[in-house]
Amino acid sequence: MRVLVTGGAGFIGSHLCERLVSDGHEVLCVDNFFTGSKQNILPLLGNPRFELIRHDITEPILLEVDQIYHLACPASPVHYQYNPVKTIKTSVMGTINMLGLAKRVRARILLASTSEVYGDPQVHPQPETYWGNVNPIGIRSCYDEGKRVAETLMMDYHRQNGVDIRIVRIFNTFGPRMAEHDGRVVSNFIVQALKGEDITVYGDGSQTRSFCYVSDLVEGLVRTMSCEGFTGPVNLGNPGETTILEFARRIIALTGSQSQIVFRPLPSDDPKQRQPDITLARTTLGWEPIVPLETGLTKTVDYFSGLGAGSGS
Repeated sequence: MRVLVTGGAGFIGSHLCERLVSDGHEVLCVDNFFTGSKQNILPLLGNPRFELIRHDITEPILLEVDQIYHLACPASPVHYQYNPVKTIKTSVMGTINMLGLAKRVRARILLASTSEVYGDPQVHPQPETYWGNVNPIGIRSCYDEGKRVAETLMMDYHRQNGVDIRIVRIFNTFGPRMAEHDGRVVSNFIVQALKGEDITVYGDGSQTRSFCYVSDLVEGLVRTMSCEGFTGPVNLGNPGETTILEFARRIIALTGSQSQIVFRPLPSDDPKQRQPDITLARTTLGWEPIVPLETGLTKTVDYFSGLGAGSGS
């Protein structure tokens, strides 16, 4: 098949492009390189089944494709708060453009939504039926509400125009090719530990997150796309929950670092708990994560070490 991946040069997008090419598909990768990187897709550039288009999806694009994986949008607070207007434009106008394309060429489209649609959840763990607790005017809302509107658009194009849609809500994902300075907990802690710097924990570290390795997530995306008669939304993430403090200690142990843990004030609207209920993914897609946290973290630490993140320590 001919498959379009928006945000294909990003962290998750590049892993997805690799998987789709290895599955025998022809892949069109569209990226404006705001957070994506050519380095991420370097191994694919010589492949005849892979094509790279530099394009910003807030502008329409005319292509002939069978499937669209719509991943384009900055996903870390550092990046999405850098230009919040652009972030919400990407989620809203970008999604409208991709749905318009899907409608025109009758392609199946998958939206990479996010666990952030649940906001600071009052239901734990979070099932797909939970409507969320989001601050619509907070500093994170450009991303949270942007993705919520993107989900609305997906459902409305499906109901009104019969567009074949899939919605996945992605929880914290990690692995090689994460951006070094994206402000996310995994990359932050690993880079700080490798450099022997203090590890910064916001709040008292009792807030929880669930971490899914990127290859597991990509498997979930592919299964959702190929599942017939299923629109979602479906949670994709690892239900294994850990506190941030416990996670910091784990990274120190894994890297053999001399880093100390220091505490900083909690940013506003930071979720206290985040854990996916993946019952729907298990029953409908036959999917659940299989890569143990320790294995995934070791591969991620090796990746950052290879970038020279620990040089000079």
